[in-house]
Parts: sequence; structure tokens; C-alpha cells
Amino acid sequence: MQNDPRDLDGKKLIHALTLMGRDLGARQRIMALLAEFETEIKYDGAIREDITGPIADALHEDSDEYSFSLEDGTTVNYLYRTKIARDLLFAPQSGATHLWEPQTTKLLLLLSKSMAGDVIVGGAYFGDQAILVAKSISGKGYKVHCFEPNSAQAGMLQKNVALNALSNVEILEKGLWHTGSELMRLEGFDSFANAVVVSDGDGFETETIDDYADGGDLKVGMIQLDIEGSELAALQGASKILQRDNPVVVFELHRSYVDWSNGLRNTEICNLFLDLDYSVYAIRDINSHYEMKSHKVELVDIDRIYLEGPPHGFNMVAFPRGFSIDDSDFRIMENVSPKLLPHKDAAIHHPTEGFD
Repeated sequence: MQNDPRDLDGKKLIHALTLMGRDLGARQRIMALLAEFETEIKYDGAIREDITGPIADALHEDSDEYSFSLEDGTTVNYLYRTKIARDLLFAPQSGATHLWEPQTTKLLLLLSKSMAGDVIVGGAYFGDQAILVAKSISGKGYKVHCFEPNSAQAGMLQKNVALNALSNVEILEKGLWHTGSELMRLEGFDSFANAVVVSDGDGFETETIDDYADGGDLKVGMIQLDIEGSELAALQGASKILQRDNPVVVFELHRSYVDWSNGLRNTEICNLFLDLDYSVYAIRDINSHYEMKSHKVELVDIDRIYLEGPPHGFNMVAFPRGFSIDDSDFRIMENVSPKLLPHKDAAIHHPTEGFD
């Protein structure tokens, strides 16, 4: 009979960390030590992903709620459910300018300054970017229309709208799709869940951007989509708006849902824009909270982009014909990856100015 006291499968360790995490004081002290560890230990890989992050995850439960404040006074609450929550806990709040994806957030705010029209957001989550866009356009008379079928995250979004005293945000617990009134269900965990059509049972209804805009008599100035593979379907349901209003579109593209083996130009979603005479670029960004205040937004030519590596995703932007890009804010890049990764090859995965 084997009697090995070692915790070889790690189950006891995870259970122990979970128990320790139920004591808020103990959890805070361990998190502080993990943050200190990241600055002191040399590690060739992604230390957050490989070492400190899994420990932080084990300390938390899905219902743990935190708050984060930016230098402009914006405050949001969020649940510990994804990498977003984890990275916000590791991030210093002093001088913070964004919550998630610094360059995409910067792009959205730059676009909102000159945008004329309402904003439609598919996959608004707890408002990590939608809240900031809503604040940016609050004096223009435009609204941000947030589609978030995850009821827990829609609830957090509603709380954050109230926390920031915003009156120009509409929240709909629906999913954007190419047809309306379909019944769908989320499969997967939280922000990684993708929508699938179901015939009965619990779920949420779909809406098309065209029908929604027509129903509200909206002029749409910008669309943002982060809906785990449903981006193409949502855009197919926006064909009228894309041709009539010519909105700027920011959307996620992921190898798990899109086959780009023949290049981005030959993907169905990029062709949808190219056929409408849009210009399409990948956005160079880091999938985390990382301050990049002094960095220009770098956009990568879709015909000269580095796409090697394991299945991954990144954000893209489609500009309508005639849209002017200000050289003081943007830089067009070639032969680099849209994935900014501090631990990878600097020539491919670091911004032009380097990481701060």
C-alpha cells in the first residue's frame, strides 16, 4: 500500500490556498508578496502566467469583488473571474489611465473625440472600456449601447454606470447576431464563453445591429466587438449600418474562430470590410493592464503582419474610406506581431519605443 505524504497532484495545495484566501487579510498579504516577487525574481518566461497568476487564482472565488480607480476619477467594481481581474489586482492604481488593453483603450478614446454618432458595444463585460468611452462622449449627446448576455457581468456594468453617474449608457442582456430573436446560450467560462444557438431552455435573445439602430433611430459612429467568435455574425447583421453610417469598427480576431492560414486579407471578416472600401489594420496591444502613456498606437498592415505562434487573438480596427489617421497619434507598422509580449523577441513583440 502506497503511503506517500507528498501532494503530487497539487490538489491539497490548491485547497489550502483557497482556504487561506477566505481570510481577506491573509489574501491581501499573499497578493502583496506575489507582486513583490514579480519584481525581484528573474524568469525567462511569463512569470504572471506560469507562477504568480495560478497562486492568485487559487486564493480567490468567483464571487470575490474588487474596486479599481483611475487617475481621472473613474471607479469600477469587478468580480474575480478572469485574467482581467487578476491583472488589475497586480496593477498599481496610482496614475492608472485605463483598465484593460492600454492601446485599444487609447484608440477608442482617440476615436471618440472626433466621432459623430452613438457607440454600439458587443461584449461590454463589466465596462472596462465602455465606461471610459461613455465618459468621453457624455457631453456630445451620444450614447453607448452595451450588449452583454452574461447576467453577472451585466449587473456589474450597471453598478459601474451608477458609480460613475453616467446617464448615456444603455445595457441590454442580449447577444449581437446576424438574425434577431434567436435563442442562444453561453458555453464556457465567463469572458471566454462563446454563444451557441439553442432550440429551447434558458438563454438570451439575439439582436441585429441594423434592427436595433433602426428601432432607436440611431446614427452609429463606432462599433466595438469582443464576443468570442461571433464578431462576423454580428457584422453580417450590421450591413445596412456599415454602408449608411460608415462607423469605425474595433473588433477581436482569434485563431480559434478564424482561419488566417492564407493571410488576414483572405479571411471572411476582413473581406467584409474590404468589399466596403474600408481600410483594416491589426492593433498592437498587450492583453493586460500595462501603462503605455507615451506610446503611439501602432497599427499593423494586414498584408505585412507576423502571425506565427500558438493560437492567439488580437484586436483590429476598420476605418471607413476617407478616414484620416493623425500621425501624431498613430504609427503604421510592418513585419511585427500585434501581440505585445515583454518576455518575447523585442524586434517582433515589443513596441517601437520599447516597454517602460
